[in-house]
Amino acid sequence: MSHIVVVGAGQAGSSLVVKLRETGFDGQITLIGDEAAPPYQRPPLSKAYLLGEMPRERLFLRPEAFYAERDITLRTGAAVTAIDPAAKTLDLGGESLSFDQLALTTGSLPRRLPDAIGGSLDGLYYVRTLADVDAMATEFSEGRRLLIVGGGYIGLEAAAVAAKQGLKVTLVEMADRILQRVAAPETSDYFRALHKGHGVDIREGIGLTRLTGDGPVTGAELTDGTVIEADFVIAGTGILPDTRLAEAAGLTCDNGIAVDEQGRTSADGIWAAGDCASFPHGGARLRLESVPNAIDMAECVAQNMCGAGKTYVPEPWFWSDQYDIKLQIAGLNVGYDRVVVRDGGEARSHWYYAGDTLLAVDAMNDPRGFMVGKRLLSMGKSPDPAALADPATELKTLMR
Repeated sequence: MSHIVVVGAGQAGSSLVVKLRETGFDGQITLIGDEAAPPYQRPPLSKAYLLGEMPRERLFLRPEAFYAERDITLRTGAAVTAIDPAAKTLDLGGESLSFDQLALTTGSLPRRLPDAIGGSLDGLYYVRTLADVDAMATEFSEGRRLLIVGGGYIGLEAAAVAAKQGLKVTLVEMADRILQRVAAPETSDYFRALHKGHGVDIREGIGLTRLTGDGPVTGAELTDGTVIEADFVIAGTGILPDTRLAEAAGLTCDNGIAVDEQGRTSADGIWAAGDCASFPHGGARLRLESVPNAIDMAECVAQNMCGAGKTYVPEPWFWSDQYDIKLQIAGLNVGYDRVVVRDGGEARSHWYYAGDTLLAVDAMNDPRGFMVGKRLLSMGKSPDPAALADPATELKTLMR
């Protein structure tokens, strides 16, 4: 009986094994995760779960019984230490496990602060796993002082949760502005004003020199020479694809585990999907860090493991929740040269263009703008920017 092993029990891994069964694969399936919990949603960790608004069980993508009912062997708390592509075996805590096909859905890892600047102090946290968030939850009490290092979406979401709970929040961003890597100045301006309105002290163009403290963290020295006190610190300095197993096994890696248009790695019978994988796109290699990509790519790879021969075509979209604002993003803004602002009062959207071509949209509390933008991008249509900027223009007319 053919045996498919999936290493990485997150959103991509769970989606892949379920799709294998839906596609008709009737062989043996083993899903391996190094965390103790069954596959769960990560986005709520820094939002609803940290706020105490979502119970632990609701994080789980499916009940554990779901996997057993579909004859999927789920092995949690199990770390794969090595892969032998030639022998088609992997080492699982001293146990050798054979596979006919293997999928790597190992996700990503947080960028960690170096020990030389205080990265080993107690009271420094990262927002990546359920255990990470459980560990920091007791720190969130009114009046405590939180330093957040990094002004990307993870840092801003943590800031929103902390501010809502009455903490005194300082956020430092080494770049000239928050969200500089992922969004236009207009979107940065919007979220800066939002956070400042909730009392968050945002300091841009300022980095971290070192964390201070002897054992537990007590504060930080910043690159502008200022010293601040802090009861705890959250580092939101980005993530890296988890390519450790792939690299050790000799697989080609290039901004992630390099796969072809169908999800195959450089080793026969080994595939990859999700945050850890980079795939051909527009003459370059693209890696997407999002739940929709994890699901869509994993499902495509599952079908291809069963012989479908499908090319993976991404339709990128993302979201972030901060206070009472829901940001929804469609498309990729790489290469934009102008931003069209559509201001509908409480609903606002920023539309990215390269010349006359629509690339992406950031929609703030504007679900209609997001859905129309997503549809326009899938249709390959680029509406007249002047009509788009006019709040009187009915968005649905732009799709004609």
